[in-house]
Amino acid sequence: MPQSAPHALPAELDPAVASVRHVLPDGALTSLHVAAFPRDRVRVRVARLEEPRTLVRWCRETSVAHAIVGGFFVRPHNAPLGELRIGGRPVEHVPFLAPWGAQRACLHVADDGAMAIARRPDLPAAPGGDLLQAGPLLVRDGASAITDGDDEGFTAGAAQFDSDISDGRHPRCALALTEDRVLAVCCDGRHADEAGMTLGELADALVGMGAHSALNLDGGGSASLVCHGELVNRPREQHGIELLDGRPISTALVFESAA
Repeated sequence: MPQSAPHALPAELDPAVASVRHVLPDGALTSLHVAAFPRDRVRVRVARLEEPRTLVRWCRETSVAHAIVGGFFVRPHNAPLGELRIGGRPVEHVPFLAPWGAQRACLHVADDGAMAIARRPDLPAAPGGDLLQAGPLLVRDGASAITDGDDEGFTAGAAQFDSDISDGRHPRCALALTEDRVLAVCCDGRHADEAGMTLGELADALVGMGAHSALNLDGGGSASLVCHGELVNRPREQHGIELLDGRPISTALVFESAA
């Protein structure tokens, strides 16, 4: 099974990392964690974890300094849910339920490192480089892409998740592209002091950060952001139980120096 080889990250890639208390429209609060990478200095790659690991443990084992959880997965064997390609080669996965698998948004990283976040029909049928399908699309052309009538089957296909994170406020992760930055974003939730965010609230926050495109990643207990080898957020299970290292995941997005 294809897997990107581990690389030690050069020290010169030093993202701006911020954790803020974000005020939601009804006055509730949640912690929002953001790692900002200069687009001209970072390369993003998709990694498939051969064995289930929490993101922070996997990062330490493979000398990865900066990463965020990737796509969804299916228990009990943590098979990736949604299309996955690494180095131009398809990786075994469980498709999203029809017809949503043909529509759900993806991150595509071309062989030259160029990145695009778009719905699946807007990307090549068999692209080179890396492709991770997650979704739904949160931001398109600088505006929220979340509407009441179209979430790319995220709600309709919620039965494929081990807990329903399609509705309401939950811990969530996203990857966003601005004119000059790549943003890895994660919010806490499932606690009296941590409201979490809806998809629409996350999209609005990303637009406020200058995102012109953004993709929803895995969330809930899997929501994990690692910077400088440390877990930045505080993952929690559905009933608020804190997971000190997070939950074992299936795929990750890794941020490395483009130099």
